[in-house]
Amino acid sequence: MTSFIYNKPLTVYSEYIMADATTIQLDKRVVATLKKVKQHPRQTYNELIIKMVDVFKKVKQHNQYDEFLHKVQQPKMRALWDNKEDEGWERA
Repeated sequence: MTSFIYNKPLTVYSEYIMADATTIQLDKRVVATLKKVKQHPRQTYNELIIKMVDVFKKVKQHNQYDEFLHKVQQPKMRALWDNKEDEGWERA
């Protein structure tokens, strides 16, 4: 009866993990790089990849914001740069 108590949670846990798991192929260099960037030795590749995706999303969102600001500022910058008063200074 004691083995049933100890095996039951393990069985449920392993079924949970295996039900949502998939296999992907990675180059050995990629795996070596992933090993190097782990925050701690017991961090799983799944946790690491999730964190990397989150960072990528934040960077992408930040870049989109920068692009938006650049586009908004373009007309004003064109008005400042493209004027006849400054053309005389270019030839000076």
